[in-house]
Amino acid sequence: MNSKITKSIVAIAVLFAVGVVGAAEHHAAQALEHAAVSGVHGEMGHAKVLTQHAKEALKHAKASEKEHAEAHVHMTKGVKHLNDAIKHGKMGHADVATKHINEAMTHIKASIGK
Repeated sequence: MNSKITKSIVAIAVLFAVGVVGAAEHHAAQALEHAAVSGVHGEMGHAKVLTQHAKEALKHAKASEKEHAEAHVHMTKGVKHLNDAIKHGKMGHADVATKHINEAMTHIKASIGK
């Protein structure tokens, strides 16, 4: 019984922390929240509620995975443009290098959501 109470307290603490940190509804935080609640219900033998929260956790985890994949693609493009800028800068092509720097900045900003 004490184990269940402890886990419930931990789940509530996670929910509170996620609420503070995830005010902007970050999918990773939402996935963690639902997974924690799901685990507590599993320990209590509540398979139906566990399944409901696990489904919500999966939905948010997939959304987070997609967001991070898109961010990764932008950073990869940013790296490519930085390499091209360096290459053209070494050749003395300041105008072309500048265009690559501007493209790199666009992609890097997109990768961090700005």
